[in-house]
Amino acid sequence: MSDDEGTTAPERRSALAKAVGALPPGTQLVIGGTVLLGAASYIHLMAAGYSLDKPQMASVSLLWTILMSVGLGLFFPIEQELTRIVAARVVGGQGAGPVVRRILVITAGVLVVLVVGMAVAARPLAETFFDGRRSMVVALAASFAAMAAGNVSRGVLAGLNRFGAYGAQLAVDGALRIALAVGCAVAGVRSPLAFALILTVAPLVAVLATVKPLRSGVKAGPVIGWGKLGSGLAPLVASTLLSQVVVNAAVVSTQLLAPDDAALVAGLLNAVVLARVPLFVFGSLQASLLAGLASAAAAGDRAGFSKLLVRTCGVVTVLGVAGGIPATILGPWLIQVLFKADDVLGSLDFLLMSAGTLCYMLAMVLGQALLVLHRHRLQLLGWALGTVALVVTTLVPGAVATRVCLAYTMGSLAACACMVAAVWLTFLRRPPHVRPRADEFTTPSMVDSL
Repeated sequence: MSDDEGTTAPERRSALAKAVGALPPGTQLVIGGTVLLGAASYIHLMAAGYSLDKPQMASVSLLWTILMSVGLGLFFPIEQELTRIVAARVVGGQGAGPVVRRILVITAGVLVVLVVGMAVAARPLAETFFDGRRSMVVALAASFAAMAAGNVSRGVLAGLNRFGAYGAQLAVDGALRIALAVGCAVAGVRSPLAFALILTVAPLVAVLATVKPLRSGVKAGPVIGWGKLGSGLAPLVASTLLSQVVVNAAVVSTQLLAPDDAALVAGLLNAVVLARVPLFVFGSLQASLLAGLASAAAAGDRAGFSKLLVRTCGVVTVLGVAGGIPATILGPWLIQVLFKADDVLGSLDFLLMSAGTLCYMLAMVLGQALLVLHRHRLQLLGWALGTVALVVTTLVPGAVATRVCLAYTMGSLAACACMVAAVWLTFLRRPPHVRPRADEFTTPSMVDSL
């Protein structure tokens, strides 16, 4: 039977199948876990918003923002490098054990430096961001450790194409965040520390729940040089840190520009999270996209590489538009209903943030392509230009909320434009019949591992 639009149920199912088929392989297995974890972020912040007063909620908002910027900036590149190198080794029939061990050493070193630095600067950090609460600095350090563990384990799982375990880890993390946050709210907990510690407990338990499939897939193989790892990681960490500055700067900038306006700081985080709904869905694409691009690169499949990249950009554009329209129309009302925020933002602010999110996601997709093509420095250039655009826009006179939202849009747009040019000039404009160079699809670390 046809519906009102004249399409039959089989036709609708066929269209859905084609849409799903446009996604990178393995994405479907991760979507469920990503959706649950994304929902958990909203429920966590909603529970905190209804349980805490405005200054306490501002502390939780800033901790969440710093974790999502500095933590992801330092440790997500490690996940990306692991995914890329392990996927290349799987294609070449090589074990990834030596790679994983050396990445663990690098991760532990980064974490130690970070935690020691936070211990030395505990007082100024507490006074600047957490209303003098040093316990929140300790909670932030613990959250960094949990995030590092999760990124390393997921990098290995994605490289091994074990997306079932990858999705399970996300699902366990999300379910625990929901249970703990709701439990705190129902129990009448009024401590920002309790809500902050959820960001440590949930991801650590999720990592432990997926240790078995991770260990069983890591096998012996050729040793990879420290220099080879560092040559890829160093520019990637710099790129990711700058990308996280672009996407997360709004809340921190507001705290620095209007330190006495706790309602605006808390409300802006709620708005940023709401406008970034498509980013949570995009998270289900990212791991499988990188694994798919790396596998196509290792196999020398130029056509498959290009097709996957173009299709993913199309899916991301649909996501950005589908999420941006309702956020622009309903966002100012929703943050008051869902998060108990004050009436501090308007539809223009949500429009700017939604546009920034679309440009940001496209830049992330193109950055993945540049990463696999060993164009790390071009990716870094894109995010550097984006950061400059963000800072310049933030310094323009005007209302604080509008400035920081516009800065997010301009920073993301500048990064996206630079990466479009980089991918086009270095890869896509070459005629299809021209064979790729020997080094076009491989990086030194991948060559070393094959």
